[in-house]
Amino acid sequence: MVSSESLMIRQMLKASLTNQLAEFNLEATRNGLEALSALTPVAPDINVEKKTIEGIPAEWVTAPNAEEDRVFLYLHGGAYIMGSCNTHRYLASKLSRSTRARVLVPEYRLAPENPYPAAVEDALKVYRWLVDSGVSPEKIIIGGDSAGGGLTMSTLLALREAGDKLPALTVLLSPWTDLEGTGESMETRRGIDPWLNPDQSRLVPALYIRDLDPRDPHVSPIYADLTGLPPMLVHAGNNEILLDDSIRLVDRALAAGVDVSLKIWDDMWHVFQTFNIPEGQQDIDEIGEFVVKRLGL
Repeated sequence: MVSSESLMIRQMLKASLTNQLAEFNLEATRNGLEALSALTPVAPDINVEKKTIEGIPAEWVTAPNAEEDRVFLYLHGGAYIMGSCNTHRYLASKLSRSTRARVLVPEYRLAPENPYPAAVEDALKVYRWLVDSGVSPEKIIIGGDSAGGGLTMSTLLALREAGDKLPALTVLLSPWTDLEGTGESMETRRGIDPWLNPDQSRLVPALYIRDLDPRDPHVSPIYADLTGLPPMLVHAGNNEILLDDSIRLVDRALAAGVDVSLKIWDDMWHVFQTFNIPEGQQDIDEIGEFVVKRLGL
C-alpha cells in the first residue's frame, strides 16, 4: 500500500509540473530543484566536506559507518542542465549509510553553458583522481540518477574504451538512457508520471547534445555495446515516463552478458528515492544490501 507521505509528495510534484509546463525557464527550473532539496535535510551525524578535484567542485558525504577505503562515486541527475551537491546531499547521505561507503558527489559542468562531452570529461577526471589517490577500483561503486545514470553509463563506456580498470559495481536510479525519447512508456505513462512530461523531456536533450545524433551510444547507452561492464543494479518507478529507458538498458546489458538486476517499484515516480518517504528508504536499504553483499563488507 502506498504511504501517506508518498501521496503528499505526489500531489506536490503534480502542482509543480503544471507550473513548469506553462513556461520553461531554465533559471527558475534550476532554482526550483535547489528549493526542493530543502525538504530533505541530512541527519546531524553525517559529515559533509567540500572538495575541489581537478578544478571540479565536489563534496564528500560520509555516514559514521562508512568504510574509509570504499567510495561511491555518485553522479547527480538533473537532465544535464541542473543539479548540484546541494540537491543530492540527502540522497548521498542515505546511500553512504546503507552502502557503508564514502560518497563523492562532483558538480560536473552543466549544459547549455557546457554541452556534451563536458559532463563526461569531468566524471572521468574525478574517477581517475580517485584511483590515482589510492582508491582501488575494486572498492569503487559508480552510479547516479536520471541524467546521472546516463552519465554513469557514458563514463563506463569511455573508461572501457580507454583501457582503464573499471569500478566494481554500478547502481542506477531511473537512468535516462534514450535522449531521443522513443520508449513506449513516454506515452503510456503520460499523465501518470507526476514529475515529468514527455514533450518537455524530448526538448531538453538539445541543450546538452546540440547537433549530435541522439542515438549516439555515448549519450544514449541503449544503443551501446555493454560487454565487459561491471555488475549493475537498476531501480525505477512503474509510473515514470522513463521506465522503458531502464528496461531497455537492462535488456541490452543482459544480451551483452552483464550481471544486471532490475527492480520496478509499483506506484512510484522518477527518482522517488530523493524524497523522505518510506518507499524511498526501503529502496535505499535494498541498494545497501546489494553493495554490501557484492563487496563482502
